[in-house]
Formats: sequence, C-alpha cells, structure tokens
Amino acid sequence: MSDALIELARRMLAGDRRALARLITLADDGHPGLAHVLREIHPRTGKAHVIGITGPPGAGKSTLVWALAAEYLRRERQVGVIAIDPTSPFSGGAVLGDRVRMPANTPAGVYFRSMASRGQLGGTSRSVRGVVHLLDSFGKDVILIETVGAGQSDVAVRTLAHTTVVVSVPGLGDDIQMLKAGILEIADVYVVNKADRDGADRTAAQLASMIEIGRESARAIGHGSDDGWVPPVVRTVALKGERVDELADALDAHRTYLVQSGRWDTLVRAQAEAELQEALLVRLEQLLARSPVAARKDQLIGDIAARKLDAYQAADALLAMLAPGA
Repeated sequence: MSDALIELARRMLAGDRRALARLITLADDGHPGLAHVLREIHPRTGKAHVIGITGPPGAGKSTLVWALAAEYLRRERQVGVIAIDPTSPFSGGAVLGDRVRMPANTPAGVYFRSMASRGQLGGTSRSVRGVVHLLDSFGKDVILIETVGAGQSDVAVRTLAHTTVVVSVPGLGDDIQMLKAGILEIADVYVVNKADRDGADRTAAQLASMIEIGRESARAIGHGSDDGWVPPVVRTVALKGERVDELADALDAHRTYLVQSGRWDTLVRAQAEAELQEALLVRLEQLLARSPVAARKDQLIGDIAARKLDAYQAADALLAMLAPGA
C-alpha cells in the first residue's frame, strides 16, 4: 500500500470526513490499492446495521431515507447514506438522482454519497460493498442503502443488507401487482409510503394478506415457523415525517430478532460468501487483463459473433490458457 493510501486510511479512521470521501471515490473508481485499505480496516468493520431500501420509482424512497436518517440522529445514531443512481451512458456517472434531492446542508451526523450503478444489475453498484466497509469502519451505526428503484429487479441489496425494506405507495398501477414476487419476497419490513393518499388502506391490507399467504405456504411445505420474524407493514408519510419513528422501531426490532435468533451470524456468513465470489471475479478479470490470453479474447469474441463458438466454449478456451493441463 502506498504511503498516500496509508495516510488516507489513518486520517479516515481518525474521523477525517475528507479522507473518507477520497477513499470512497477511489473505491467507486475501482482503484487497485483500495484492496489494501479494505484489508487494513477489515477488523474494525461488522458493527453497523446495514439497511437496504428498495421499491419502484415514485414511491418516495429518497424522502423516506432522509426522514429515517433524521430519526436515527434524534436517537443519537451516526448514519451513512449510500444512494445508487442510474448511470449516464455518456459520462458513466450518476444521472441526476439523489444529488439534487438531498438536503442543501447534510447534518453533521450523516454522511451521504450518491453512486452510479455503472450498469450493475440488481439495483446496486459493484463498489458499494467496499463503501459500506469504509462507512462502517468510520463509525457509522446505521448505513442506509437506497437502490436504483427498478421496481422488480432490485434484489441484490439482499446480499449487502441485514434488513431489507420494500417501499410501496398507493396509486401506482394495480397497487402491489407492480411489485412482483422477486422483490416482495426479500422484504423484512414493508412500508406503504404517502399513506395520506387514497388507497393506502387497501395497499396495506393487500401486503398483509400476501405476507400471511406466504407464511401459510411455507408451513405447508415444512418451512417457516410461527416463532420467526413476521414482516410488519408500516404506513408512513415521509414528506411530513409521520410514523417514521414507527419504521425505525420496526428496523431496530428486526436487528434484535436477528441477533437473538442467531440469524445475524447466518446473514454475515452469507454476505461473506457473496463478497468472496465478487472478489474472485475481480481477481479473475484482472488476471485475464494482464495475461497473454487478453490478445486471444478479441478473436474469441469474433468467433462467438460468427457463430463458430458459443460463449461457454470461448470461456473454457480462455481458462485453459490460464491453467494449461488443469
């Protein structure tokens, strides 16, 4: 690790927000030296409660995130906010998004960062896990991750968060029908935001019914237990700050449940497995880029396009060149 990175890491661990900002930028840019920084700070991570917030566009996720951050500040918690925005096809940066929705003056106890998804599927950014570790080691008690908001595919946050919140809102299409099973099933807490609108009662009732049907189905096939966590449905009006305290209570209750049931350790292990898989992919890409097989890659791409090989055959050919005789 270079002396400059060592100094940045030292300053960040001492509470320097500018050093934290610089390290997050390096993480977002995929700087190779960041791996050494993450190695140094790793023993000081694992304390923060990471909360993923997802749902369709128009559900008011950004407003809810800021209302929730303010509530946690009232509870004397330090808060980190990571907002994942769509990627510009021209600059590669975040498109508008939360940079224009964030408060003009971020409170001292909150650290906010908007990041581009950079084409990553699942509503998150590839570098977000490293940013979570940086914020965790910086001393943030709660880290809120707001996904892009594709509505049906923002499920990758489950591999990052201890608690996942799915936000819906009355009046968007056919109520919860626009939230398909994939995203609904990842929720630990459901929120009906903008609950002062007509139809909020119906949306909340549909969610409660769906939860019960899911539990009955799980019991029928021998999974699930009445002693487990039952996802609550919380109605909020984030713009007015209404019932956000109830949401914070539900999130704290879920963390307590995870710890007391042993599920926290299970989640941490599953996230470690996902992180290892991501690290292996990064290292493989770096190995391919540095090795002589990189020159062969263009030819194989041409063979795939010409239908001479399929992608799996080409991948096998590249791997065979990396490890001949294996």
